[in-house]
Amino acid sequence: MNIGFVGLGAMGAEIVPRLIAGGHTVTGWNRTKAKAEPLFRLGMRWADTPRDVAGGSEAVFSIVTDAAAVRSVALGESGIIAGLRKGGVYLDMSTIAPDASRAAAAEFAKAGLTMLDAPISGSTATLAEGKASIMVGGDKAAFERVQPVLLAIGPKVTYIGANGLAVQMKLAINLVLMVEVIAFCEGVALAEKGGVTREVAVDAMLKSVVASPVLGYRGPFILEGKMPEIPLADVNLQQKDMLLVLELGRKLGVPVPLAAAANEMMNACRGLGIDHRDFVTAHEVYRRLGGMSK
Repeated sequence: MNIGFVGLGAMGAEIVPRLIAGGHTVTGWNRTKAKAEPLFRLGMRWADTPRDVAGGSEAVFSIVTDAAAVRSVALGESGIIAGLRKGGVYLDMSTIAPDASRAAAAEFAKAGLTMLDAPISGSTATLAEGKASIMVGGDKAAFERVQPVLLAIGPKVTYIGANGLAVQMKLAINLVLMVEVIAFCEGVALAEKGGVTREVAVDAMLKSVVASPVLGYRGPFILEGKMPEIPLADVNLQQKDMLLVLELGRKLGVPVPLAAAANEMMNACRGLGIDHRDFVTAHEVYRRLGGMSK
């Protein structure tokens, strides 16, 4: 297919090469063109606006920070909606509120076009290993048309249901991920305070029944000198998702106390000025609260 891709940040920059490797022709756009330079060398084409990206594409993806960014690239005179041809499909991979996703999908429907929410679960590391999973909400016939394209990105593609349900599922997954990582930080700090070295505690955790893919690649970040300079997901980005979970819980009348606790740990990270780090830096909060020196 001729594929459009809007938003070439860390995740987009990992997804596009997989689409090209899958035999698709990709045209991209990003607010900062310089960030796309490595993708040009792989054969990605450039368009000057999201509308131009959509004009020559059978399917257009976007992955951006929040709902405001989705509205900016998807709607309006220069947006994807203005360029997408009849029969084309727009897939937004961003993690935003389900209601915001449904509202954008409704605008596409008014224009006689199709939008799917297609959030991806996994980090750049998961993508690089070919293990990312994608969930899709919206018209099932449209999903079936683009499913082969999605399989070029990741091997696990699941149709969830109507518009908005895929991003709702993504928020539920991120809640579990967040609580798991925070619990790991809490457990390691507890073991440390009792006399176990951090290295031994992390090794024991990752060999135990609590081990998981996310702890496998993120847990070692808390070891001395292992925190990546460029985080997979910094505190502020991850807190954005927890705030979405808390709001969704409020709207649905579902208690989410563990999400609230995880959110407070992100507040503590921000208060200590370590919010630029990967969110597993919550371990540092536990150490300081437990009276441990740096």
